[in-house]
Amino acid sequence: MNGNRILVTGGAGFIGSALVRHIIRATADDVCTVDKLTYAGNLENLAEISDSPRFRFEQVDICDRAELDRVFRSFRPTHVMHLAAESHVDRSIDGPGEFIRTNIVGTYTLLEAARNYWNSLEDEAKKAFRFHHISTDEVFGDLNGPEDFFRETTPYAPSSPYSASKASSDHLVRAWMRTFGLPTMVTNCSNNYGPFHFPEKLIPLVILHALDGKELPVYGEGLQIRDWLYVEDHARALYLVATKGIPGETYNIGGHNEKTNLEVVRTICSLLDELRPRPDGKSYAEQIVHVKDRPGHDRRYAIDPSRIARELGWTPQETFDSGIRKTVLWYLDHKEDWCAHVLSGAYKMERLGTGEQP
Repeated sequence: MNGNRILVTGGAGFIGSALVRHIIRATADDVCTVDKLTYAGNLENLAEISDSPRFRFEQVDICDRAELDRVFRSFRPTHVMHLAAESHVDRSIDGPGEFIRTNIVGTYTLLEAARNYWNSLEDEAKKAFRFHHISTDEVFGDLNGPEDFFRETTPYAPSSPYSASKASSDHLVRAWMRTFGLPTMVTNCSNNYGPFHFPEKLIPLVILHALDGKELPVYGEGLQIRDWLYVEDHARALYLVATKGIPGETYNIGGHNEKTNLEVVRTICSLLDELRPRPDGKSYAEQIVHVKDRPGHDRRYAIDPSRIARELGWTPQETFDSGIRKTVLWYLDHKEDWCAHVLSGAYKMERLGTGEQP
């Protein structure tokens, strides 16, 4: 064995695929990617590392215990990094049932499969095994004042079916360590952005709508504040926690980039004005429209990431200005291939490198 053997659930999604690409590029570790390939799972996200002998893909639902047991037996991981989740707040409001199934029942099923496998290991391997659960800052609810931040000790107060289901999964992970001794860790991150982000999310939606001459919808006055984290910075942090973090601990991961939603949209418009001007010479900002706010919309999220900086030496490499420019350039370069495949649904009909229907 050259390195670790890391089982990544949700590895064909936005953050999961960034993590898998990072592990294959930057380490000697083997990766087994487990993904159900729902609408957000896209094998094109993994195409550039798919020919690596250290990469393996399994189309598996984390609620399927028999299939999980098979993967654990055959791959024999040293680490589990659990990212598989339903993650879109609006979708959770329209249909919360799938969020309960995947985020709560799926996490429970994965924990039990991992515990069963962990109990079968020899003492040295059992001691080295880690289960890293990747969560969100939305479990904390929202912040009151401009000087407050989410810390590892912040009480949970989820506001949406999505964040409530993630809070539940966090509690399950911690309980499996407290009750059964399974060595688990939890990370809570701020809003991610970057390449391969599914187009229903704010930043890619604004980029693509702007280019297509469509309205750019902003909830309410657009004054909701989020802390933005470039996805490749997040991937580096996740790998550090999985391999260097302490079982039983929680690490918050943030980007030091607080912006209102309206600021984000206007920044994207300015970049597009520079990089791909409108034919009529007007600013893309003229396409901004304000729409009715969604129910239970949290006002401000902001993470204090000082612990992971202090204990593991991680800080983000990208500022919001550098990261958002990279992101806009990536979408401009991939509008006719990756973006077109996602928007048309063609990506659902392709297996990695085969063109076969999954």
